[in-house]
Amino acid sequence: MPTTARPQHAVLKRNVSKNAYSSPSTAAGSPNDTPRQSPSSTSLSSMSSVEESKREGYGILLDTHGHEFKLPDYTVNDIRNAIPKHCYERSGVRGLAYVARDILYLAVTFVAFNKYVTPENIPSTPVRAGLWALYTVLQGLFATGIWVLAHECGHQSFSTSKVLNDTVGWMCHSALLVPYFSWKISHGKHHKATGNMERDMVFVPKTREDYSSRVGKLVHELDELTEETPIATMIHSIAQQLLGWPLYLLANVTGHNNHEKQPEGRGKGKSNGYFKGVNHFSPASPLYEAKDAKLILLSDLGLAIAISALYKLCQEYGFQNMLVWYFIPYLWVNHWLVAITFLQHTDPTLPHYSGESWNYVRGAAATIDREFGFVGRHLLHGIVETHVLHHYVSTIPFYHADEATEAIKKVMGQHYRADVEGGPIGFLKALWTSARWCQWVEPSEGAIGEGKGVYFFRNRNGLGTKPMKLSPPKA
Repeated sequence: MPTTARPQHAVLKRNVSKNAYSSPSTAAGSPNDTPRQSPSSTSLSSMSSVEESKREGYGILLDTHGHEFKLPDYTVNDIRNAIPKHCYERSGVRGLAYVARDILYLAVTFVAFNKYVTPENIPSTPVRAGLWALYTVLQGLFATGIWVLAHECGHQSFSTSKVLNDTVGWMCHSALLVPYFSWKISHGKHHKATGNMERDMVFVPKTREDYSSRVGKLVHELDELTEETPIATMIHSIAQQLLGWPLYLLANVTGHNNHEKQPEGRGKGKSNGYFKGVNHFSPASPLYEAKDAKLILLSDLGLAIAISALYKLCQEYGFQNMLVWYFIPYLWVNHWLVAITFLQHTDPTLPHYSGESWNYVRGAAATIDREFGFVGRHLLHGIVETHVLHHYVSTIPFYHADEATEAIKKVMGQHYRADVEGGPIGFLKALWTSARWCQWVEPSEGAIGEGKGVYFFRNRNGLGTKPMKLSPPKA
């Protein structure tokens, strides 16, 4: 799969001393806790690069494309200092203007279709059905824009007022059946543990052991599996796009499952899955602390109000009308939300980390920017195109994110990941290619020491770097 996300050639790779990577902080909730790396130097040959990698204490790490991976060699302060100061400025007036704009898009589209796409104006039923199908797509995109603005509110990048941020976020997310504060809290934990296999909250990939269990094989048999059929990939992808978001809210699907470690003991006997105590609606869920209870209930209240309003509208206008006006566009919102999040954290070039090898800088760099053209930059407020920056400094508003992204590229160098080939079509194709290339994660065969805690995607489809060959356990 061609991509601009590939690391640069060996002659451009920066190498650092062994001590720079020893004993990373595994509990670093603050970006400032990340270790300071030594100055970079330039490797003059692939042979010397390999030898230096070995000396660095983590061995040879290969991503799914077979390219050598280097651990990041900068700090969050380096990132913050590179960003122009005005990029940190937030405007509540500007934020509200974008909310008003997106609501206007929704309202004008609704009025126009209901006025003009009627049997009187368009007698052909197939043509009319096609236009109403287009309506659901458009409304889904506009509503996803509202979702993204509420996401800005959750990160306090919408304005300088926490009250305004949380009020707008609660109202917008509740209207889209999202439990605002519940999501805000769990999403904040995702940002504090991105790429951490033990603590991340979103799209934690399957380990080799988990995947082998799912397909009914032993761990050492994975490299012997035949290719997964395209139809199986397609079924899994469709299920993910349709059901991924509600299952995440209801059962914490794709989130970590280490709830026994919850500091208040709320995770005892609880695990991901239906009716197992882990969800985004219960104040007793191990996703939250006791102090969060009122906010979780406030989120539930927002949902109750929205559901009541939808019930009344169904009574007034009929379920068929509401299906087209709201519920199918709602499914489109779910689709875009899952697609965006999946592709921000799933790519053949991206690593994941054990708790011992993870730190904030490394985790934030385990994300990727993509390109969705006019839809991404205008309707979805750049959430697709500037996600790497967002994981380093989430309080920068989206309208400054392009400039800030350009600034941090100079600091990140080869560690910045972007796949912009093909534009919007490439973004959509990546859903398929990532599903085929990225099935589970495991250490690189040449990893040593700390490098054994750096995992890359592997697959059973013969694509890219082959899975490790493991010997069967001795009897």
